[in-house]
Amino acid sequence: MFGKNTAYCFLTGAVGYPALELIVRGRTHWSMALAGGICLAGIHRINQRMHGKKLALRAAAGALLITTVEFAVGLMVNCALGWNVWDYSDRPLNLLGQVCPSFTGIWFGLCLGAFAVLDRIEEHGKNVAQNA
Repeated sequence: MFGKNTAYCFLTGAVGYPALELIVRGRTHWSMALAGGICLAGIHRINQRMHGKKLALRAAAGALLITTVEFAVGLMVNCALGWNVWDYSDRPLNLLGQVCPSFTGIWFGLCLGAFAVLDRIEEHGKNVAQNA
């Protein structure tokens, strides 16, 4: 069902997103590794399925995917388990303090960069397959 590139994307997201949080926020939580892996693997699938579509449309789809994952993880780790990993309650138009439009905008920007990385991963995979 999932190829090596999808697994590689999961691992890259599982390491990359917590690292990004450490740089930006100074802290992270292990659940962000899981969320980051799911998100980058999902963005990889979006990139494959929407190949040839405009970059902005792919980034919007990616941002919606990340927001959906963030909401699901937030309901679990913040609301159900009470771990308080993040709280957007002070942000305008937030939904249960778990997601908000301003972060969906940030995810859109991150997706633009992610597609550049994913294109390199795909190209590397093709080169490895051709040289095998």
